[in-house]
Amino acid sequence: MPFFHAADGTKLYYEESGTGIPVLALSGLTRNTRDFDHVAPHLPVRLIRMDYRGRGESEWADYKTYNIPQEAADALALLDHLGLEQAAILGTSRGGLIAMLLAATAKDRLLGVVLNDIGPEIDPKGMAVIANYIGKNPVEDNHEDAAQARARNWVHFKGVPHARWLAEVRAHYAQTADGLVVRYDPKLRDAVLEGLEQPTPDLWPLYDALGGLPLALIRGANSDLLTEACADEMLRRRPDMIRADIKNRGHVPFLDEKDARDALTEWLEDLDEY
Repeated sequence: MPFFHAADGTKLYYEESGTGIPVLALSGLTRNTRDFDHVAPHLPVRLIRMDYRGRGESEWADYKTYNIPQEAADALALLDHLGLEQAAILGTSRGGLIAMLLAATAKDRLLGVVLNDIGPEIDPKGMAVIANYIGKNPVEDNHEDAAQARARNWVHFKGVPHARWLAEVRAHYAQTADGLVVRYDPKLRDAVLEGLEQPTPDLWPLYDALGGLPLALIRGANSDLLTEACADEMLRRRPDMIRADIKNRGHVPFLDEKDARDALTEWLEDLDEY
């Protein structure tokens, strides 16, 4: 498997496929490269994926390094490792926050950004849900039961076939003799909870730093993390932003929904013109 080393020596996993415009796909907080399995066949690009430190196949590190500035630095280190001066970013949730930070600190490395169900304001209701489950293993003993539980409990999603839920839980939980375990360092919970104790920063300047870059927002219409009001304000500030609200989806859309694919196609056309 391909790995590279971050500046502090942490060994990080990445993978790439396809040819064309380099698109760095950055996953959600507790998730990994498998976040983009569903959309990958629809993207005619050089798709580069990375497991953040402490997630997926990457090495665990001091949990205090599980933060957005460090993960942004790791993303740049991957681009350097691959010899890429620039790349576009497809950022799901946490990945979108990293993309906004990079726009503010290393904009010359970016070709464009897609934000998947994330913005500069995070709904406390959704954050409370994340804080409740992060770092905890599922109560179900196997992937089949976990997939059925997800279908019952993820009420913001409608019309999702069982095979999709099964693929999701297999991607994010490992089967062991003692049941299912999360595919990340459980101490990520400590990093997140300690972060929540700090004052909430104003992220609008980071969003505004995306100015001039081809930008798309894909939002779950039922999202509990990105409110419609926040998305409306994002569009007001960037009238040229491509926006798609995906019906029957919460946090986060799978990205292979038709409206999501259409938005991504339009965004890629903007990249060609950029």
